[in-house]
Amino acid sequence: METSLYQPVKAFLEGAGYTVKGEVGGCDVVGVSDGDPTLLVVCELKLSFNLELILQAVDRASIADEVWIAARVSAKRRGRESDKRYRDLCRRLGIGMLGISDRGEVSVIVGSVTPMPRTNPKRRSRLMREHQKRKGDPAVGGSTRTPLMTAYRQQALGCAAALKAGPLKVREIRDHVPEAAKILQGNVYGWFERVERGVYGLTPVGLEALLRWQPEAPLPLKPDA
Repeated sequence: METSLYQPVKAFLEGAGYTVKGEVGGCDVVGVSDGDPTLLVVCELKLSFNLELILQAVDRASIADEVWIAARVSAKRRGRESDKRYRDLCRRLGIGMLGISDRGEVSVIVGSVTPMPRTNPKRRSRLMREHQKRKGDPAVGGSTRTPLMTAYRQQALGCAAALKAGPLKVREIRDHVPEAAKILQGNVYGWFERVERGVYGLTPVGLEALLRWQPEAPLPLKPDA
């Protein structure tokens, strides 16, 4: 599975000085430079190098300073990583290639050219904001068909954790979850119910969600210092 590539790639980028999180804004791997918080790197994962992986990377080039693609390296050296035309295409596009061995070792096949043109600043800003607001790294890059732990879901779970013992006023929850009012009133997941004006409780669906997700998200959330 593509998720098996995430930890080696994450370790590689962390070693290069990035804070790395998985499945942010539709990207498998997103890193923000520790030395320059405006520097953004994106990596897309596949079990093998193919055209779809390059197309994904081209799309990410509009929002990232560096774009990488990573895939398992063929033991028999019959994969696209051995095709000079494929490597040359990546070089021309400024896309870096990372090969992952069966033992999880990462090798640079083609270096990424930086900086790349940022042609979609609005989308880039959304990606940066999600990366910054998400607590920790709760989603494994390359995950598919499973609900993701987004920053919004983390805050909703923070509200649910606060309400587990009983209904509370919004201002009491806001101490731990800054956007509590918007989350409780919006009630996107159906986890909350209004008991009276300014007071909310937890629904059975919310309690079930809390029990499901709580091991993956330390709660309640507190604003950054």
